[in-house]
Amino acid sequence: MINFVGRRNWYFLISGVIILIGVVSLIVFGLRWGIEFTGGSMITVGFEQEVAQEELRAVMAELGYDDAIIQKTEVGDFLVRTTLLSDEDMMLIRETLNDRFGEEPTISEPYAVSESIGKEITGYASIAVFVAAIGILLYVTWAFRRLKRPFRFGVCAIVALVHDVLIVLGIFSLLGVFLDIEINAMFITGVLTVIGYSVNDTIVVFDRIRENMARSTGSPLETTVNNSIMDTIGRSLNTSLTTMFVLLALFLLGGVTIHNFVLVLLIGVIVGTYSSICIASQLLVVWENGEFGRLFRRIMPKRVPVRGG
Repeated sequence: MINFVGRRNWYFLISGVIILIGVVSLIVFGLRWGIEFTGGSMITVGFEQEVAQEELRAVMAELGYDDAIIQKTEVGDFLVRTTLLSDEDMMLIRETLNDRFGEEPTISEPYAVSESIGKEITGYASIAVFVAAIGILLYVTWAFRRLKRPFRFGVCAIVALVHDVLIVLGIFSLLGVFLDIEINAMFITGVLTVIGYSVNDTIVVFDRIRENMARSTGSPLETTVNNSIMDTIGRSLNTSLTTMFVLLALFLLGGVTIHNFVLVLLIGVIVGTYSSICIASQLLVVWENGEFGRLFRRIMPKRVPVRGG
């Protein structure tokens, strides 16, 4: 039997380091927002002949679109994200590309997005997360009402949820710095999906803890929680692995427009499975045993008394 509970301090340390790196990245670099949040236009540009991405980028820079984001799709077309384009801008781009590459490119109608739409999406998503967190707290407290302190189960589930969201945001901040991955509206949808997945996995473990606590009232809490994790780990891993196989297939074979959404889900499934086993359950043990004080004393340096005179 694996002693998950006995290694809880290591799990807290690992999560703390990952979250700290992510938060620092969010403060220093922030997130790389897509046109849904910054405003702009997105077009698809296609050529019959082979055109290098850098060549297209150079032409767009000559036209004054130095900040244009260009991505090549699996079928050889290019997704170009830039500032809002008028009909005159589109005509100039078409003529310039025709002169440069000797053929008239296939350019889709610009998909324009206002900056206010992105802000509205973010605002609604924040409200949705807050309302969901309150609902989860109330539901878990009610579902575990027969236990002595059911409120703690709900709080630990919310902490695990925040843990997962912070890690996902931190990873995407770093991906934006190193791989130019943007945050779009599908990312918000992915984060909300990750929250639901994470809470579901956590409640499965908590439910088994509740059952085992009722069966073995005299057993230490550490033993009960560890047995509960071992009872549910097969189910959690099997569910996560099968979900990841589907997501990997979508990421590798699906269109470029859903890559960010699928990537959020991939990261979220991994982090959500980890947090339900290694964070939420372990926080419950620490709280029930009154170990928070000892945990902080290990982190905070001891003060050495200074002798006078």
